[in-house]
Amino acid sequence: MSDSLLPDEVVALARKVVEANKAANRKVAVAESCTGGLVAAALTEIPGSSAVLDRGFVTYSNEAKEESLGVASDIIDAFGAVSVACVYAMAKGALQRSKADVAVAISGIAGPDGGTENKPVGTVVFARAIRGEDKPEAELKVFDGATRSGVRLQATLCALELLLP
Repeated sequence: MSDSLLPDEVVALARKVVEANKAANRKVAVAESCTGGLVAAALTEIPGSSAVLDRGFVTYSNEAKEESLGVASDIIDAFGAVSVACVYAMAKGALQRSKADVAVAISGIAGPDGGTENKPVGTVVFARAIRGEDKPEAELKVFDGATRSGVRLQATLCALELLLP
């Protein structure tokens, strides 16, 4: 048991992310919505993370996604904030507004409400943007939406995995 505020599995994965990116001389940025800063918090649990984490954006509202990350309002209007198009725009915006080499974005429905038939509670979308590459990498996952904290934990772990070189 660690002395961390976060679960051991999150801290262990964050340590791998920090060590691997430090070895690769890569800086990372995160753009978070439903995780509310948990990915950045996990990274900063690790001593030496300042060599890796450039910055984190917590853009919970649609307005924040537009203002802080440059997500076009027509993307949100057409596809919603929980969409591949939105998270890819978030990741690209985080990259453009940082010194990072890679950015990961997360948006989802943690519950207990907010879900729909097409996007049930537990729906989370992820995207990764790498500086100098213009190939969209994005994925939609539906986690077990039994608890809000469970969805956020699973989303945090998935986002950390995406930060591995």
